[in-house]
Amino acid sequence: MSRTILITGAAGFLGGRAAKYFGQNKTNRVIATSRRAHRKEELESHSCTFVQGDLAHYPFCEELTQGVDVLIHCAALSSPFGLYKNFYTANVLATENLIKAGKKNGLKQFIFISTPSIYFNYEDRFGVKELDVLPGKMVNDYARTKLMAEEIVLAANCNELNSLALRPRAIIGAEDTVIFPRMLEAYQQGKLKIVGDGKNTCDFTCVRNVIHAIECAMFAPDFAYGEAYNITDGNPTALWPSINYTLKELGLTPPEKKVPLGIALFAASLLEFFALNFQSTKEPALTKYGIGILAKSMTLDISKARELLKYEPIMSTKDGINEFIQWHLNQK
Repeated sequence: MSRTILITGAAGFLGGRAAKYFGQNKTNRVIATSRRAHRKEELESHSCTFVQGDLAHYPFCEELTQGVDVLIHCAALSSPFGLYKNFYTANVLATENLIKAGKKNGLKQFIFISTPSIYFNYEDRFGVKELDVLPGKMVNDYARTKLMAEEIVLAANCNELNSLALRPRAIIGAEDTVIFPRMLEAYQQGKLKIVGDGKNTCDFTCVRNVIHAIECAMFAPDFAYGEAYNITDGNPTALWPSINYTLKELGLTPPEKKVPLGIALFAASLLEFFALNFQSTKEPALTKYGIGILAKSMTLDISKARELLKYEPIMSTKDGINEFIQWHLNQK
């Protein structure tokens, strides 16, 4: 069935991979959008129509969504650190604009890429379900504004517009600009240390699995909409062995020194304090959230996605890590 698919955040990791994937199907018309145009030629070479613009401007969203059947909203300000107003504009206002414009233009499906960061509370958590009670305070402004945006999307679900949210955990794979690049930057700065006992477990999600989940959502029955879904590779893994494997494959020596969680959080707090108070625009090498991720276990229950979306992971975490390693080596 021919569809016009709009993908936001197409200059980013997930958005770019999704745009190129759906562009391969010549029955689809794929519109890829971003504020940045540096991937324009790359996306157009994969049969995408690239449109540059700012989702914070409603007139742009109104024009952008004309004739669109499916909107996959990947665009976000994704960072554990920054100014609240920037997160609100990028994550909440942009989503409001797209929902409003989409409804006006007869959009049929709105698939929102949310985040399981909303679950994080600096405690070990296993098998977290979508309906589990959320922390009283979000861990950072990214999580806070993404939750606000998700609530807008789910509230918009109706007979005319089917909307849902996917919460993929720690997306990895070729073109990753977040998970492993941040780890490698901390390593190069000598700030990557084993935090706590190094025995924590986590979920990753191969980017190909996220795209598969998006595809499952596009063909899901109406009753599956109006819901949020955890998405992972379905095989929780020990975090530090995965990090060490990646470093070794990249020719780097894994860290051996362990740092108590309390000391690491204190150091991250100082770095965040100086960055905020001296108006630094650069994310600190260490953040409290980043330290928490390195030290605490968190795994998600994906049974709801399996049942209602018929989602089953098609790549393993090891495959996703290897995909990143090969891609990263090829960038040199």
